[in-house]
Parts: sequence; C-alpha cells; structure tokens
Amino acid sequence: MGGVFQVLALDYLNPFWWVAVAILGFKLVALVDAGSRREDAYRAADKKTKTFWLVILGLAFGLDLLFGVNPLYSILTLAGLAATIVYWVDVRPAIRQLTGRGDGRSNSGPYGPW
Repeated sequence: MGGVFQVLALDYLNPFWWVAVAILGFKLVALVDAGSRREDAYRAADKKTKTFWLVILGLAFGLDLLFGVNPLYSILTLAGLAATIVYWVDVRPAIRQLTGRGDGRSNSGPYGPW
C-alpha cells in the first residue's frame, strides 16, 4: 500500500506511519513556505529561483504522495527529504534575513537590532 492510502490507513500504532506523516507534513510546510516568499528575495539571496525550489519541493511532496513514503528503502523519499532539508536550513534563513520574518515583524528596535 502506498501513496495517499498509506496516510489514509490511519495505522497510528505503527511507528512508520508516524514517520510517513511527519515527512509528508515537513515537505508540505516547506512547499507552502517556498510559495509564500517573494521571487526577488531568492535572487537577492543568490539561492536559485523561486520556480526552481517550487518544482523541486513540489516533486518531492508529489512523488511521496503518489508512491508512498518509505524512508528506509526509497531513494526518491530520501532525495526529496534532503532537498527539503537544504531548503529549510540554507535557503529559508537566507531569504528571511533579507525580507524579515515574513509576518511584518523584524528584530530591530528603535535604536537598531536587539
């Protein structure tokens, strides 16, 4: 059983089900986050393009949704997870540093950063 059926199985006593749901959730959050960032911020941070990251993260999420998450055996799952981690720890912080937090707040007070 793979793909969407793997998540819909609701096999909450199986630890691999929790791993599958966590990996899918992480990839979805990264995809939504990448989509919410401005295109010019990617170029300013020198981190490929927004389209590149949306395609990579979309493929990572879509293939896991289609074929299922099996982190012990699937090279597609591991490659997608690696790309998602690279986005999360390298690209996202660089873009957030340029654009602020993304929610209108920044770490600057009236006399400079704090």
